[in-house]
Amino acid sequence: MITFVRWLLFPFTLLYASIVWFRNRLFDVGWIKSTSFDIPVVIIGNLAVGGTGKSPMTEYILRILNNAVSVAVLSRGYGRKTKGFRWVKVSNNATEVGDEPLQIKRKFPDTPVAVCEDRVFAVKQLEKNHHAVLLDDAFQHRALRPSYSILLFDYQSLLGPIIPLPTGNFRDLLKESRRADIIVVTKCPNNIDPTSLLHIKTRLEKHTAATIFYANITYMPIRNGAGEIISADQLSKMDVLAVTGIANPSPMLRFLEPKVRQLKHISFPDHHSFSTADLQRIDQTFVQIDSEHKMIVTTEKDYQRLPESFLKKLPIYILPIEQRVLFGQSEQFEQLIKQAFERYRSVN
Repeated sequence: MITFVRWLLFPFTLLYASIVWFRNRLFDVGWIKSTSFDIPVVIIGNLAVGGTGKSPMTEYILRILNNAVSVAVLSRGYGRKTKGFRWVKVSNNATEVGDEPLQIKRKFPDTPVAVCEDRVFAVKQLEKNHHAVLLDDAFQHRALRPSYSILLFDYQSLLGPIIPLPTGNFRDLLKESRRADIIVVTKCPNNIDPTSLLHIKTRLEKHTAATIFYANITYMPIRNGAGEIISADQLSKMDVLAVTGIANPSPMLRFLEPKVRQLKHISFPDHHSFSTADLQRIDQTFVQIDSEHKMIVTTEKDYQRLPESFLKKLPIYILPIEQRVLFGQSEQFEQLIKQAFERYRSVN
């Protein structure tokens, strides 16, 4: 729901929308240069602010490719305190490379992962030794012309008014979805209302001819940093402190609550950098839970930002997630993804 205060900012929304529209038209007519490459450059992006599942989608694509393509992952490295082009190493911390690139590198250690705020410069570095590049959060980075675009929308964002910032949550106009090759509506509920589904489909098809897919988040077994899984029976006897620094923790809390004895939650902003005071708050809240069977559960992304000394001090577990394409469309989706990365074969 849009608050009254944000409606007061509507004149700025009109100004912002005009600037965004004009900028896009300058790129469309070629008055602002957009650089293309000879290798496949596949981007994942969204039009709205907030989490749409770009990291799970990146991981899903890497599982589809399964090392069949020499692909490098490129990210801006949001939240890092460094600048310029950097390779991501498993031994890095989130302040050096960002939480999401670090998460991807640790889950796919054989995949080259780099961060750089200048995507064009970075791809020029990567194309020397890689057959393809996969970029996250690059739909608005129009200085780079992708060979294939995957656009994500959060399911709930398409049910309400689509209004640009600062009144709404969209950083680009819905008509820009016409530049996408694939659209994925993410975070769909398990029981989708057919009326809502038709509303979303009709709304998108007014602006784009892209193939539309629907996906939701699948929660994987809870594990610790060493990969040891906690069983459902063990979990049911636990008092759990959930610690999150993500855009929308509600689905995670809804998943956990019926599976644990008692659930408490400490929420931080998305990509939050944990301070000493934050860590003390988490520690004190955990100590105050009066139970012999208790644990902390956090997201994979948040786990990357917690200091190693803190991870060793407390029983901190991870709740991993994966993307799942719905309605029997997964085979079609995977085939389109493979085709998007196949161009390199014809030039090698």
